[in-house]
Amino acid sequence: MTYSIAASHAKGKVLADKIFGASAAALKAAEKFGKAAVANATIGSFLDENEVLQCIPTVEQVYRNLPISELINYAPIAGLPEYLDAVIDMTFADSRPEGYTAAVATAGGTGVIHHTIANYSEIGDVVLTSDWYWGPYKILCNDALRKLETYTLFDENLKFNLVAFTEKVKAVLAKQDSVVIIINTPAHNPTGYSFSEAEWQQVLAVCKDFVKNSAKRITLLVDVAYLDFAGEKQAVRSFMKLFGGLPKSILGIFAFSMSKAFTMYGQRTGAMIGVSSSEDVITEFKNINKYTSRATWSNINRAAMRTLINVYQDKNTLAKVDAERSEYYNIIRERAAIFMREAEEAKLRMLPYRAGFFLSIPTSDSEAVCNLLHEDNIFAVPLAKGVRIAVCAVTKQKITGMASKVAKAVAAIEK
Repeated sequence: MTYSIAASHAKGKVLADKIFGASAAALKAAEKFGKAAVANATIGSFLDENEVLQCIPTVEQVYRNLPISELINYAPIAGLPEYLDAVIDMTFADSRPEGYTAAVATAGGTGVIHHTIANYSEIGDVVLTSDWYWGPYKILCNDALRKLETYTLFDENLKFNLVAFTEKVKAVLAKQDSVVIIINTPAHNPTGYSFSEAEWQQVLAVCKDFVKNSAKRITLLVDVAYLDFAGEKQAVRSFMKLFGGLPKSILGIFAFSMSKAFTMYGQRTGAMIGVSSSEDVITEFKNINKYTSRATWSNINRAAMRTLINVYQDKNTLAKVDAERSEYYNIIRERAAIFMREAEEAKLRMLPYRAGFFLSIPTSDSEAVCNLLHEDNIFAVPLAKGVRIAVCAVTKQKITGMASKVAKAVAAIEK
């Protein structure tokens, strides 16, 4: 047994990130066989048709034109006030819910998840999400001494499994007084699924029923990192209005991120937006999350916040950013369409994709399938229940023919 001086709750921590591990394997293959021979479907960033990481051109221009004082100066712990106002407006657009709202700046969307777990669940609590989920959710829960549990996202018809959701929420609330529920939509990572407005109505009806005539509390964390790659601007936001007028024991938190919408992945800039029918809850929201920011990263990237402010406050600049982002969105859609069409031809079962950076194929042994795909120099991410393909990063040329190879690999492993 190795010698350790770590605290008991820290012993045994080892990060084995499957996403970065798969990406490293793809880079190694590219060195051996040449980049042109390798399809790297692991990367959660937009690469153009020349496989070059892209930044929205107008965003880059605005960022590079910032004065040095904006690049190096501290920012307020809660975030620049104009940034917080802009984030709320940009997230909700025409679908801002009635009630009280406030925002607190965070270190990317991950920071929102961190703060929500830390401040709205008890140590030892279960945090709930679907069985198809972004892996760091579990890491964030474990590090905060919580436990991530899941409900089955899809039923046998590949529709939202309301029964499983309801039963799991009921079971968790039977053992604890509150629950944080993480829902990643629209353009869910890793499946590309988006909840419909009707499905959101069902989710909220379940939540309202469980807090009715009881002291139970629910925090709904909506991870909208891929919101601006999910479809028509107003349509994909329409469900947000449903968060108005909820009981004060239900808090909505929206996780905004500049990583995808502004292609500023490494700048680690985001915001958590709280929505409640109670002014007290929102005042508390601002206070406790600002406090936790001071206790973790202190303050975040001023330059990225100023970039968003400058884009948002100039309507011509904002229109350019929206148009350039739409070009990226359309390329991703074209790539996904190729894969889905060929998957149907190859009789490859995949989960319902609506939009976003990723799509997924269910399989009983994702590691084995991914390893077999390496023989074709195709690199994807093995998840607990299947294989994730990053259509954001694979060119149309390289994604053509990929579905049939995936189908062959799945069939070989599951025969």
